[in-house]
Amino acid sequence: MPRVYPLRIGLSARLMHRVPPELGFRDKTLQYLEQSLAHWIMSHGALAFMVPTLDTRATARRASIRVRDYVHALDGLVLQGGADVSPESYGEKPLRPEWGGDRLRDLYELDLFWEFVIQKKPVLGICRGAQLINVAMGGTLYQDIAERRPGGIRHVDSDLYDELQHRIVFEPRAHLAQLYLGSSEGRVSSIHHQALKDLGSGIRVEARAEDGVVEAIGWEGGSYVFGVQWHPEFHAPDAEGLLDGSPIIEEFLQAARRAGDSATRSGARISASTDG
Repeated sequence: MPRVYPLRIGLSARLMHRVPPELGFRDKTLQYLEQSLAHWIMSHGALAFMVPTLDTRATARRASIRVRDYVHALDGLVLQGGADVSPESYGEKPLRPEWGGDRLRDLYELDLFWEFVIQKKPVLGICRGAQLINVAMGGTLYQDIAERRPGGIRHVDSDLYDELQHRIVFEPRAHLAQLYLGSSEGRVSSIHHQALKDLGSGIRVEARAEDGVVEAIGWEGGSYVFGVQWHPEFHAPDAEGLLDGSPIIEEFLQAARRAGDSATRSGARISASTDG
């Protein structure tokens, strides 16, 4: 019986363009991931690999290593949280300098996202990742919830950080309602000051906060694309009152297995036809 190997899940990198001197990386850019996300994936039996970005100063150029090569080697992609999506990525100018975001990271993640979609491998967006998915599909963002949607609930608190929570409500007939049978709502972490505004092409809303802010999305296209505005990797399985993140990661990994099985069958058909 052939050995079944663990799924290989790629995680987009966070970028640190200005590194504090005390870390010892003078004039260097760091690419990193947050530990909880990798552990969340690994705890469900999959391997986690950070996917580095390439720039014009890198030793390895796109001529030798391409995005498609990385995507071909992986079974799925998780877009992790971090810096704001740049307004330039959805055709706007920053309303404040501190809302300028990370345009370089946007371009890198957009490349990754579209190559996974082209190869029909699943994508899961977490917080910034959900926003990036919407922007990739032609959507826009509120640059700041408090300023652009006054009167809403708090979605970020620098002191509380991941301890800030709020209720979300599943949309009628939402796919989330199928993942969480018998539930129509949940309580989640909230660490974001931006949010989805105009929906991208094929994007459906899966859940909203009490003030109407979009908290989860899916895509109606030809492959698995899902995004949540909260951080399910911060929700401990035994955390009382918080929505268990296990159904989300398990469905994503199931989609990765299906995509892998489909690619294997397709490869077998091509091989059989050429052998004949």
